[in-house]
Amino acid sequence: MIIEPKIRNNICLTAHPTGCARQVADQIEYVRKRGAMKSAAGLPSRALIVGSSNGYGLASRIVAAYGCRAATVGVAFERPGSNDQGRDKVGTAGWYNDQAFLKRAAADGLGAWSLNGDAFSREVKDEAIELIRRNLGPVDLLIYSIASPRRLDPVTGTIHSSVIKPIGKPYVSPSLDFLTGVVSETRAEPAVSQQEIDDTVKVMGGEDWKLWVEALQREGLLAENATSVAFSYIGPSFTAPIYRDGTIGRAKEHLEETARQIHSVLSRHGGRALVSVNKALVTRASAVIPAVPLYIAILYRVMKEKGLHEACIQQMDRLFRDFLYVDSPLRVDSEGRVRLDDLEMREDVQSEVARRWGKAATDTIQQLADVEGFRSEYLNYHGFGVRGIDYRAEVDPRGA
Repeated sequence: MIIEPKIRNNICLTAHPTGCARQVADQIEYVRKRGAMKSAAGLPSRALIVGSSNGYGLASRIVAAYGCRAATVGVAFERPGSNDQGRDKVGTAGWYNDQAFLKRAAADGLGAWSLNGDAFSREVKDEAIELIRRNLGPVDLLIYSIASPRRLDPVTGTIHSSVIKPIGKPYVSPSLDFLTGVVSETRAEPAVSQQEIDDTVKVMGGEDWKLWVEALQREGLLAENATSVAFSYIGPSFTAPIYRDGTIGRAKEHLEETARQIHSVLSRHGGRALVSVNKALVTRASAVIPAVPLYIAILYRVMKEKGLHEACIQQMDRLFRDFLYVDSPLRVDSEGRVRLDDLEMREDVQSEVARRWGKAATDTIQQLADVEGFRSEYLNYHGFGVRGIDYRAEVDPRGA
């Protein structure tokens, strides 16, 4: 079938298998060109990535495999492409990304296994543990990179749904429709109850990360010197009401507190747990959060003009090479977090972003922001608009 992008309410409903495979190959090539890592303290050799099919999770798996030569297990919940009784169904971008990674890793002699299922569930944790027991042995790197709208609590059976809302009062801000380039005012109503906040923490906080660590420890499958990393975000003051000070911010605070709890346990045996605060990037989620597309489009323009822009793979490569596996003490902020957003939050970058933010309007946005860059990266995320791909050609929706 011929697969084209179908976008509704800024959500892309389709993905292109060949384009996704090319994106994965490009990320692998970036890491390969950077060369093999070296560290007197040792590199990870067996890694588990929970949330491995997109964004930072996928990029960290690629860096672990191609920068450190680690065997990897990936866990993700994606919809496969299919051809059932002559009916073609397109899979998700993450499904095609995962297939492409597994195929390439096999060709390059790297151990790689993937599980497709709900990482919040006990069943998938049990499956992952058995897979690791059979094929790897104790993992020395656990990456936790889950982004989900809902979670089924494995103990109570309750379904918790997350919301991205301010707390206390509405958030009114300019926002960008990245498909049309129109800037208009948006208003986000606050969380209506403490339950909405608590549910968001349940889904996007650190509880499930801790459950993964505990499950691996019970089975003797977490190495004594293991490193575990989860990802967070802070951002600028003008998006704080909808992000860091909102419901999702409460979840990030819980994630960071969980990191301290996990670290207190792992550090007794030479291990560590930490949160990496990463740069704002185009994702499925960031495309629909009020005000965030405008901020990212302006940020991209400013950082590209200053030669500072990084995508997922550059961020994760820097995390491994400059922070996690260096022969010097780990550099963290006063809260114990790695700050991969250091370039984004530079004073000269943020002051220029703030200046342009105040001037943003439909008739000025093309001069102030990288609207095309945002749009292009969003399409690339789903395998569209990738260089060298003939999108007029028919492809198998089942992928590789």
